[in-house]
Amino acid sequence: MTFGSTVAVSLADRSYEITIRAGLLEKLGREMKSRGLKGKIGIVTDRHVAQHYLKKIVESAKRAGLEPVSIILAPGERSKTLQTVERILNVLARHRFERSSHLLALGGGVVGDLAGFAASIYQRGIPYIQVPTTLVAQVDSSVGGKTGVDHQLGKNLIGSFYQPRAVWIDPLTLRTLPRREWVAGLAEVIKYGIIADEAFFGYLERKMPALQKQIPQVVASVVKRSCEIKAEVVAADERESDRRRILNYGHTIGHALEALGGYTSLVHGEAVGIGLVQEADLACFQGFCTHKVVEAIRRMVTEAGLSDRMPQATPTKIWKAMLHDKKVSAGQVIGVWPIRIGEVCMAPLGKKVFDRWVTESRSVSTNVSALS
Repeated sequence: MTFGSTVAVSLADRSYEITIRAGLLEKLGREMKSRGLKGKIGIVTDRHVAQHYLKKIVESAKRAGLEPVSIILAPGERSKTLQTVERILNVLARHRFERSSHLLALGGGVVGDLAGFAASIYQRGIPYIQVPTTLVAQVDSSVGGKTGVDHQLGKNLIGSFYQPRAVWIDPLTLRTLPRREWVAGLAEVIKYGIIADEAFFGYLERKMPALQKQIPQVVASVVKRSCEIKAEVVAADERESDRRRILNYGHTIGHALEALGGYTSLVHGEAVGIGLVQEADLACFQGFCTHKVVEAIRRMVTEAGLSDRMPQATPTKIWKAMLHDKKVSAGQVIGVWPIRIGEVCMAPLGKKVFDRWVTESRSVSTNVSALS
């Protein structure tokens, strides 16, 4: 695959480019040197990613005259804690990293969030670069500067907005992604079509079989368009005071389900996939969209190989988990609701409406099961 392109994230003096190029990781040291990096470079990654890429990147960095320091973390959402950030900071301090030193976030969304947060607070901020290796990270979490860790009462409750200096995406890294993680990443891709681009949603409908087979040209096109949408939204609203909130579609219920499962039963994209469908159904219940919209979203999610069904959990537990999410304002859950494919709105959700929806949707589900 010879595909290569760039996407600009326009944020005044915090602007940067997303570079998408097959084989980029093979020449990462040369890339770092060409961007003026020198001295110490902390490579934050996890054990799984390290097995595939770390040795080559360390050797490449050394050939470019850099001093790489590897920081290998345990994989998974349960590593997204302040204790892990403290471990990263301890390594940086022991190796005498300076304000001109860089961090490289090599991995998925968890690694990116941890490395970015550590970079934002070490010596009051050092530069970092995102090198995402999962689909979720390439199309979503590596772009936009959201960093942070989870708290026992909610996901991403502690963190900062801190933009990377660059995002370097090598689509070839997706070939080593476990199938479950690949499928889960499709939820974030589908989200972009729903919230901002009906034509992209239609493209995904047509190309889902090719996407499932990871046809290189299709994967590259999907990653690029997803990054373009994310970049446009972030440029319009960097700190999530208005338009950027539309990126939370599917995440209100999704994050609640992740928390209720202890961040082990569902990976992020699986929870978001359920959230895309269930929040569309909830939008329909409130009169924001038609059943046709809900079924289009449900069909796309299931064709991607994701579940559209809520796991067994009491409505009270789900609601409490939603209240701990950072999208709550003045005690109200602020939801993102599809109006049609390509357009969403934001509106508060009350507990009484949520309870009525749960009662009615479960009643319908039970009746359907009894007839089948």
